[in-house]
Amino acid sequence: MLVAGVDSSTQSTKVVLCRAEDGAILEQGSAPHPAGTEVDPSAWWTALQQAGGGLLGRAAAVGVAGQQHGMIVVDQSGQVIRPALLWNDLRSAGAAADLISEQGGPQWWATHTGSVPTASFTVTKLRWLADHEPENAKRAERVLLPHDWLTWKLRSGTGGDGGGASDAVTDRGDASGTGYFSTASGTWLPDLAASAVGHSISLPRVAHPGEVVGQASWGAALSAGTGDNMAAALGLGLQPGDVAISIGTSGTVFAFSEAPAADPSGAVAGFADATGHFLPLVCTINAGLVLSAVASLLGASLEELSSLALASTPGAGGITLLPYLDGERTPDRPNATGVVRGLTTPNATRENVARAGVEAVIASLASVGNLLIDQGVQRQRVLLIGGGAKSEAIRKLAPGIVGSPVLVPAPGEYVALGAARQAAWALAGTAEPPQWPAPPAEEYTSEPRPEILQRHEALRDDSAAWTT
Repeated sequence: MLVAGVDSSTQSTKVVLCRAEDGAILEQGSAPHPAGTEVDPSAWWTALQQAGGGLLGRAAAVGVAGQQHGMIVVDQSGQVIRPALLWNDLRSAGAAADLISEQGGPQWWATHTGSVPTASFTVTKLRWLADHEPENAKRAERVLLPHDWLTWKLRSGTGGDGGGASDAVTDRGDASGTGYFSTASGTWLPDLAASAVGHSISLPRVAHPGEVVGQASWGAALSAGTGDNMAAALGLGLQPGDVAISIGTSGTVFAFSEAPAADPSGAVAGFADATGHFLPLVCTINAGLVLSAVASLLGASLEELSSLALASTPGAGGITLLPYLDGERTPDRPNATGVVRGLTTPNATRENVARAGVEAVIASLASVGNLLIDQGVQRQRVLLIGGGAKSEAIRKLAPGIVGSPVLVPAPGEYVALGAARQAAWALAGTAEPPQWPAPPAEEYTSEPRPEILQRHEALRDDSAAWTT
């Protein structure tokens, strides 16, 4: 029997068709998304049809994983009111500060929702809508996340039931990234959403893990779906003690946990996972695109960037890059920019600049990843995934900066695979997800380089370097 998993990410839609018994990927497809931090959701629906052509119709069950936090508001008839605001749209930074203040401060948010909202969170985008587009806010009948909306669209094959998405569903994993959901109790906090947008607004039903939430037009069962990070954890088969570092458009570090997190500093997001457990996570806005920007600066391909970086020496000849090119989420500095320190005439080589860029991305994620330990995460294994893990320089330099051996699973679409595993779970009707084989992985080790992380953190903490 076949199942399909969908990864509707920031940049593209990917679909994998798998055997339900063991997760073996038989076929896959992809289609690009428009660039930008706000996107008409219809582009995602078009991409899903393109990527899933010849695949989805053969599946007995389908699961959809989507980028977290995106805000889709629909009216009474189920029509999308405005382009979706994505997780990396930071215009709601001021709204985040207002909401935190209004509700009693960071500790209150951490206690009640598991997270302190930043500009990425959906709740802040609802407040931005109320402040800057009040007429659109008044029309908003329901707010959905990207995966909620796509699952709803699949239920009729042509896009919704025409009833205002009244039967839309979500899961506790993706819901935990909204800012109006209690991760610990697994329930909505509708008053928070209402306070943000200015009136009561309907929220999708939260499905149980492993639940069948409906059928696609060709009869396939639909699972609840989840957020992309939750699906990646499911695709990797994360266990207690596992910490995953993902280098994609954004950078994330997350871990399987039996207990919810509640970090009043706001650095660690206390998310739920897709299985009934928890997924404390830290996220950086800047990751893979930093590598692309440095490669462009040097007139090099990403493969050439990797070779140049490996031709340099540890510490990049004294150059340190603070990689906050597009603002940053962790630490919460939406208006920050990139900073280069230590550049001199002798060390201004292509090799050193390339090395500084690679070290910056790894150090940024290693630094924020260490915050998970304060939330009770016991780090026993580190897994490196995402498009950035394809870089030889990233793989070889990461262990020294992270401070431990790093396992690099074979390249794969782990978000889509996790969505497919959830679909297989819903199809089986079992209490736990199916036991699919762990992906093969290669272990990398290198000499510890704590000085690189220390230099990064010193520059990060020097406010004079990045404020204007």
